[in-house]
Amino acid sequence: MQTERHVKLFKNGRNQALRIPREYELPGNEAVIRKEGTRLIIEPVQHRSLLKVIAGWKPLPDDFPDVDSGLLPLDDIEL
Repeated sequence: MQTERHVKLFKNGRNQALRIPREYELPGNEAVIRKEGTRLIIEPVQHRSLLKVIAGWKPLPDDFPDVDSGLLPLDDIEL
C-alpha cells in the first residue's frame, strides 16, 4: 500500500472536502478529525461494544459491607 497520495480539494457548500482514495477508506460512517500543527489527523470512531466493556471489568470483592446494620426493623403492613 502506498503511504502517500496527492488528492484534489473541492468545495461542498461552505465546507472544504476531499475524496478519500479506496486504499485509505475508513471503516464505519463516522470519523474524528483534529489538527496537529499543519497536519490534519482523521481517525475512525471506535465504538466499543458492551461485551468488550464488561469483559474488561475486574471481579468485585466477595466481602460486601452489611448495609442493613443500624437500621430499624421493618413494620408489617396490612393491605
